[in-house]
Amino acid sequence: MTHVLQNVVFPLDRDPDLLPLYVDPETWSVIDEEPVRVSSRAQLGNILDRHRARIVAGRRVSFGTYFNAFPASYWQHWTPVRDVRLTVRTEGPATILVYRSNGNGVRQRLETREVDGSTESRFDVVLDQYSDGGWIWFDIVADEKNATFEGAEWTTEQAPVREGKASIGITTYNKPDYCVWTLKNLADAPEVLELLDRIFIVDQGDKRVDAEELFPEVAQQLGETLQIITQPNLGGSGGFARAMAETLERPESGFVQLLDDDVRIEPESIRRSIVFGRYASVPTIVGAHMFDLLDRPKLHGWAEVVDDVPFMWRTLYQEKLPHDFSASNLRQTKMLHMRLDADYNGWWMCLIPVEAIRAVGLSLPAFIKWDDAEYSLRARTAGVPTVSMPGVALWHVSWVGKDDTIDWQAYFHARNRIVAGLLHSEHAGGGTLLRHSRRVDLKHLMMMQYYPVALRHRALQDVLSGPDHMRRNLATAMPAARALQKQFPETVVHKDSGVPLRSRRGRQVFKQRKMHDFDSPQGLRLRLFTATTLVAHWLHKPRPENVAHPEVEFGKNDAHWWRLPLYDSALVSAADGSGKNIYTRDRAKYRRMLLDTVRLHRRLKREWPRLSQQYRRALPDLVSLEAWQTTFEESK
Repeated sequence: MTHVLQNVVFPLDRDPDLLPLYVDPETWSVIDEEPVRVSSRAQLGNILDRHRARIVAGRRVSFGTYFNAFPASYWQHWTPVRDVRLTVRTEGPATILVYRSNGNGVRQRLETREVDGSTESRFDVVLDQYSDGGWIWFDIVADEKNATFEGAEWTTEQAPVREGKASIGITTYNKPDYCVWTLKNLADAPEVLELLDRIFIVDQGDKRVDAEELFPEVAQQLGETLQIITQPNLGGSGGFARAMAETLERPESGFVQLLDDDVRIEPESIRRSIVFGRYASVPTIVGAHMFDLLDRPKLHGWAEVVDDVPFMWRTLYQEKLPHDFSASNLRQTKMLHMRLDADYNGWWMCLIPVEAIRAVGLSLPAFIKWDDAEYSLRARTAGVPTVSMPGVALWHVSWVGKDDTIDWQAYFHARNRIVAGLLHSEHAGGGTLLRHSRRVDLKHLMMMQYYPVALRHRALQDVLSGPDHMRRNLATAMPAARALQKQFPETVVHKDSGVPLRSRRGRQVFKQRKMHDFDSPQGLRLRLFTATTLVAHWLHKPRPENVAHPEVEFGKNDAHWWRLPLYDSALVSAADGSGKNIYTRDRAKYRRMLLDTVRLHRRLKREWPRLSQQYRRALPDLVSLEAWQTTFEESK
């Protein structure tokens, strides 16, 4: 029996920015080791439908792209599949060239075939030379006449390791339009629906998905596959835990596919993730990559890890992301050819096998932040790896226009990272986690950002109170954090009203530098700067005129921790550009919070061994199905 591993597809949207992710009708070269587009012939008019395209006479089109190349290395490493067939259907005179790459991105041609008329060409490839990395793809060159690409797929005769459909769990809070769009795309993708058991919409907002104008039509298309569940806002972890719990009740579901609400999906990616999960040699969490919804060729999330010593998340090749596929295609970008092993994957899209849920439980009651990373770390100890799968991706609003480290989410950033460290860090005292946490407090204090420090202190106090607080305040921690905002005037965003909000000394402008190439103090200079700044803020009151009127103005990208502390007050642009915040030095708050920072971190360091044992003992109950079912019942 033939099993389709991957279909060749074209974008659902008529968006020229998407073309580089699917097909590459362009000519590239390399100058000074940087890819350069020599000529661009990308035309949406040559895309005939979801699976067909026109190849213009005399031109060459490559399918060595993010969504249409075959990630051979991942299939070789994580599955027992070794024999794969590529089938390409064409109409008209053309030449088909099949290529492979290795982990260094070196291209090699595997086969060349000339075709004419209505032709189905088959190419058999063996997955036995891709341990370090590599893709397989094909190009089509039209001869003296136009040719038509009629479709292609990658298949195998080998049976899957496991069966079972997937249930999709979408957690939403007041994003009904996004959810209906996702449902519509699923309803129009029969090749995906045949792999789905249920679609659970866990609606935690007051703008209901089922109240959307287009919902009845989509609901009729999906029928009993769609199930709407309403509950109070228990955050992402509460919504996804509900989807996990519901999936466990479905005998036909072998997986739950977690999806964020504010996304645009590629239905083929959902099908691929389920198929890969079925073929994985052991039960495996299959994660998707994240592209920027507002800048669609840019890849932001690929192969994420947790560095154990500081116990902090990051993306492998952090310094090279986001990657813009319109500026450097897959074939030209060496880093995209190496196989990268992830520690976890964001829950914007993540397939979890039910074996993992039964083995390690449901989500940690974390509300938001670190629930995805903690889950994969927990699953890894039970022998369930996480794969960040190329060619499986969606579009999500990136963090470019956000700064959630200084809003109400600062509480969850701090608390959940420390809790995850208590549960999983293998280093005494959490390694350098607490040192880094203390530094974060100091930076905020020097920058006159007192609200996130207050939230972080609340987080540390809750951690010290023991693990029971996590379920107890699951529904109340977020409202309490937002209510605290009213006590901190720097959180007010002053919108543009037509009358410019000005500072006394004007805007400070700095030389533009490459990403990660800052003029921040380092080494001894860093220690001296920090010490003198902390002492200066302790001793000196701000000048009255600077309290009455902002002293200087900074753009958001210039307002770094080594610049803001030099002034008594500052206007700083909001991350999303909607207005400006006014930061003013408050010596009394600074002194009190600095002492609290020292005291809380010292106590947490002293009690780390006891707390770690306490949280680890409590973990099975925190993530158990029974505990979550009690939470769902009590929240009705």
